[in-house]
Amino acid sequence: MADFSTVCRVADIANGAAKMFVVNGKEIAVYNLAGTFYATQQACLHRNGPLSEGDIDGCVVTCPWHGWEYDIPTGEHLVDRKSKLATYPVKVENGEVKVAA
Repeated sequence: MADFSTVCRVADIANGAAKMFVVNGKEIAVYNLAGTFYATQQACLHRNGPLSEGDIDGCVVTCPWHGWEYDIPTGEHLVDRKSKLATYPVKVENGEVKVAA
């Protein structure tokens, strides 16, 4: 069973936004997509750009440094589906967002 760590309250991440948290020593980007929360590694696969600072359009995040785009729920790069971000389980309990990393 995964060990979940509380990273924030639901209200701390606006719809269509993301924030970075450190969970068990890993930098994790946590996204709010219409009230459903997802988590990926923070670093873009290209040059380690900060994905939590990228633009979000629907379920796609665009790295702010060089424009690499990823599907947030799966972590897949939109052009090269073999390139994939690490993704992490997320759950919401009692208004708290929890991530297992």
